[in-house]
Amino acid sequence: MTHENQVAYWKQNLIYIVILLSVWFAVSYVAGIMIADQLDAYRIGGFPLGFWFANQGSLVTFVILIFIYVWLMNRLDKKFGVYEA
Repeated sequence: MTHENQVAYWKQNLIYIVILLSVWFAVSYVAGIMIADQLDAYRIGGFPLGFWFANQGSLVTFVILIFIYVWLMNRLDKKFGVYEA
């Protein structure tokens, strides 16, 4: 892989990481802590939504984001020809 391709690959990887970590931050910190009281007006399965985000939402979101990251990186690897067969 050429140096330009390496730089482009790493740049795209960092973009993916920043976006996915921002989503996780929004779910775990913003929804789970900062606006939890406002979210408690709504309920999921009998539990206040703020409680759900604080206890389960960030974990579930993190696992989903792992699968999304794997899928994105597999696509990026194929694009740059560095995928595993």
